[in-house]
Amino acid sequence: MSITAERKEALIKEHARVEGDTGSPEVQVAILTERIQNLTQHFKTHAKDNHSRRGLLMLVNKRRSLLDYLRKSDGQRYTDLIAKLGLRK
Repeated sequence: MSITAERKEALIKEHARVEGDTGSPEVQVAILTERIQNLTQHFKTHAKDNHSRRGLLMLVNKRRSLLDYLRKSDGQRYTDLIAKLGLRK
């Protein structure tokens, strides 16, 4: 269910604003999106796993908070990120 270190490094390199950037909202949202997609696949075979479902809801809420922050602070970065990740809106 979690992402591998190699995949996480690839996401960081792809979405980083500068070299060594691991804390920008873009990177955090990309990592959260990957984890959310993994959990969504997990629920296709384990529909009654309510403990993991709680974790999924927390991840979705965290991603939403980061996206709201990014939209308020820099709208262009927000629109670029959701287009790049394929999120709605």
